[in-house]
Amino acid sequence: MQALKLTKIGNSVGLILPKEVLARLKLVKGDTVYLTDAPGAVTITPNDPTFEAQLELGREFMNEYRDTFHALAK
Repeated sequence: MQALKLTKIGNSVGLILPKEVLARLKLVKGDTVYLTDAPGAVTITPNDPTFEAQLELGREFMNEYRDTFHALAK
């Protein structure tokens, strides 16, 4: 666990992530991160949670119609 201080950046307040955290998340300057609410916390992730949900729906669709896709591929 690391304690980080909020810093004034222009007219905003920002959080500076240590380079070790950036490396672990494979982030570089200019990347987008996503904040999601969790019980009693906030999660920062480089992965778009809505994309993950859409991907899962696509996988379910592909599994449901697997035989049809195999027949069409012939």
